[in-house]
Amino acid sequence: MALEQKLSLKLSQRLVMTPSLQQAIKLLQMTRLELETTVAQELEANPVLEEIEETAEEEEETLAAAGAEPEPTATPEPEITPEIEAGPKNTLEETGLDAWLQDDWGDEGWSGTAGEWEEREAPPLENTLSREPDLYDHLLWQIHMSDFTPRERSIAEAIVGNLDPDGFLVASSEEIRLAGGEGEDAWTTEEVEAVLERVRSLDPPGIACPTLRESLLRQLDMREEAADSPARRILDEYWDAFLRRAYPAIAKALGMQFAELEPVIETIRTLQTRPGRAFGRDRPVYVEPDVHVIKVGDEYVIQLNDDGLPRLRVSRAYRRMLQQMRAEGRQGEAAQYITEKMRSAVWLIKSLDQRQRTIYKVAESIVRQQREFLDRGVDHLRPMVLRDVAEDIGMHESTVSRVVSNKYVHTPRGLLPFKFFFHSGIDRDYGEDISSLSVKRKIKQLIDDEDPRHPLSDSELMRILNREGIQIARRTVAKYRDELNIPSSADRRKVF
Repeated sequence: MALEQKLSLKLSQRLVMTPSLQQAIKLLQMTRLELETTVAQELEANPVLEEIEETAEEEEETLAAAGAEPEPTATPEPEITPEIEAGPKNTLEETGLDAWLQDDWGDEGWSGTAGEWEEREAPPLENTLSREPDLYDHLLWQIHMSDFTPRERSIAEAIVGNLDPDGFLVASSEEIRLAGGEGEDAWTTEEVEAVLERVRSLDPPGIACPTLRESLLRQLDMREEAADSPARRILDEYWDAFLRRAYPAIAKALGMQFAELEPVIETIRTLQTRPGRAFGRDRPVYVEPDVHVIKVGDEYVIQLNDDGLPRLRVSRAYRRMLQQMRAEGRQGEAAQYITEKMRSAVWLIKSLDQRQRTIYKVAESIVRQQREFLDRGVDHLRPMVLRDVAEDIGMHESTVSRVVSNKYVHTPRGLLPFKFFFHSGIDRDYGEDISSLSVKRKIKQLIDDEDPRHPLSDSELMRILNREGIQIARRTVAKYRDELNIPSSADRRKVF
């Protein structure tokens, strides 16, 4: 095969992700906690970055000197030329680094994150609460306070280590025995079974059982329920019928009147289906909003929450040092190091500023399009998708998606995630489409008002909504009901 050289033209498109653009995108989708951590790490790693404190007047003067607009609060967002998709510039000349070294910048630097700054003192260490004990801590405390021998204590700790968060045993006795090793000192099956019985007598009742049925029976034992009591017989002999809610058949098998079965079922309902729930690790998660929407008169004002975010500038000392190096013609490793760190600082400051401005634009568009919801409530929530906001503010849909991810807004209607405002629409026979969230609210209201003895089926809910002009299918009603964690009509029916 002969080799030859030839010229050809080819047209193609490529997306080049510069480091500055990657950083801007990363910062945009961060939560407040992640952003604070990232900025703190940059402050520690980059000696050129400094944290500053300024009054509002000094801040405006500094931003004006830098040629940047002050961050919007109660005034409309000014027109910004570079969008987040464009990203910060990538060269010294394009980033304007030379301008940072001129005398007319003064000593005040520039801050890309506006907002009031308050000096705060950390709370005393003795006022800090340690974590609450979980299920394993609670059981180990009881084991160490009991009269277990060292060998029995080791077996009990192995048993506790094989419990799931709900308190059920996920390993067999043989598997626990094997955990004790082999040889003369190996645990025996009899020892494991004996210690397991003692662990099951600890608090909370019903702990360390392999199945729910056995756990409920153990809880009845702790209540000293008689062996031939109806509640124990139901769980022991008629478990499958109990799960099917076949109460008439159970009453007949027990030789009881149907009405006499009600207190027995209520006794079973008082038992814990998850014995370890009281010691669950789930704790309330407190959310700090990224944006505040405040009603002033007839208008809604958007305020960005910069509390806790440090305000940054390029170090005056390093600026002067680099100026001196350039004046003396020294372009060695030290000058190159300072230049790179200064470029990184400029990129970070501009990216933080652009992040705040982009969040403001998205919040402003949401408030403008969801004015009816803010004025009148969730029934007037307008169907909206990411594309609606992207077209409104002239940005890409992926940028809006990053902005609304893991961010919250505080409105007169409560603290809401940004994604709360984005829902698909359901067709109506009259008027505009209705939000799927409003339809879910109607379904919940209908179920709350239903007759417990004759609950509404999904088909009946569909017909009621259709009569109200909402065109919805039965399978959609079932899907929305599942998303609301509402059982089916058969499980909602009140038997007694």
